Amino acid sequence: MAKLWGGRFTGGPAAALEALNASIGFDWRLAPYDLTASKAHARVLNRAGLLTGDELERMLAALDALGEDVANGTFTGTIADEDVHTALERGLVERLGDLGGKLRAGRSRNDQIATDLRLYCRDHARGLAADVAALVEALAAQAEDLVDAPAPGMTHLQHAQPVTLGHQLLAHAQGFLRDLDRLRDWDGRAAVSPLGSGALSGSSLPLDPVAVAEELGFDAPVGNSMDGVSDRDFAAELLFVCSMVGIHLSRLGEEVILWSSQEFGWVTLDDAFSTGSSIMPQKKNPDVAELARGKSGRLVGNLTALLVTLKGLPFTYNKDLQEDKEPVFDSLDNLALLLPAVTGMVATMRFNAEVPRASAPTGFSLATEIADWLVRKGIPFRSAHEIAGACVAHCEARGIELHEIADADLASISEHLDPSVKAVLDVDGALAGRTTPGSTGPKAVADQLAQVRDAVANAWPKSL
Repeated sequence: MAKLWGGRFTGGPAAALEALNASIGFDWRLAPYDLTASKAHARVLNRAGLLTGDELERMLAALDALGEDVANGTFTGTIADEDVHTALERGLVERLGDLGGKLRAGRSRNDQIATDLRLYCRDHARGLAADVAALVEALAAQAEDLVDAPAPGMTHLQHAQPVTLGHQLLAHAQGFLRDLDRLRDWDGRAAVSPLGSGALSGSSLPLDPVAVAEELGFDAPVGNSMDGVSDRDFAAELLFVCSMVGIHLSRLGEEVILWSSQEFGWVTLDDAFSTGSSIMPQKKNPDVAELARGKSGRLVGNLTALLVTLKGLPFTYNKDLQEDKEPVFDSLDNLALLLPAVTGMVATMRFNAEVPRASAPTGFSLATEIADWLVRKGIPFRSAHEIAGACVAHCEARGIELHEIADADLASISEHLDPSVKAVLDVDGALAGRTTPGSTGPKAVADQLAQVRDAVANAWPKSL
């Protein structure tokens, strides 16, 4: 039997079991990582006296040659191989004969797959971080041109208070910066090597898990061999980070969809990042933004699938863990497609800044300015809020805006009001007054922009 476990069996598996049991269809992408770990393991076997110097040299050369054949497609796995580990051992034995079989000493597919998947995740998390950082840079570049561009700020999707477009774009950037922080934090926990844990109990052979961990770029070996082969926290945590990236992409996509609609008209999407209709020739659809919104459900679903798989597993390895890889692969693959497209959409969209500027004061969005003006005169905010609300009611009844209240009517609304209150009923003035750190005033937004750019310039993995 070609199977790694066939010694006590008198016959091969049924076709139905072989089809169900095989993971080669999706775990083949782990082949380069398995080969890397195999080289480290071969060196440890040599130091343990289990491979001679000549055997090690031949082993490493064969693994290099096998890696080249894997890379160019000359060597591939088959369903008869069952999984990537079996396929690569077959390839090694084909090249080395019995010497190829020596590499299995002191390791199990259980610690192999746990190691391979960690290597894969850590490698691809760096690519994910680079893509997220590129999106933050695109948001910052747009924000730079819109630091003092007014727009209606909204709560409940209703006009609330004026903000700047730069402030709103940088609000999206903050979420992605947190994602970069999460990736860095995650990597610190993922940087432990399971290789040497064996099937579950370690090994009686004189191996050196510390040396293997160091060679593979891990900080240390796992602290417990049972946990080492069964732990998939690192995969679940990475899927959580992917889900949060997806949610932030979805929220950004939702706003771009609104902004690019006829009703808003705040932005025009570039043709390169829009699609059309097969029946309506005038259509220009925000498909990138919609796919950003849609794929978030898929990313959350992958996280949920793995968590449900893990929740009831006894120690240590169980075949259920074959289900850990596809959600990870799918989430990372989809973000690798999605993030560059969203970044391109953001970088090329053109803001029609005069449209949100014109609507910034509508919907009585400056009412809070009246309340704050009264507070500065010593009126308790509770009373100031009521007076400002009465101004809104007065305007609604007459179909006018706040700045159009007649001077004579101000005193009739409240004895505390006089025509000088109109000085604060100006969008640019209201924005300029927002000077506290993190607020929407142009100076505060410029400071945020500098902080965001500094953060992304020093984000993980650049900070390593």
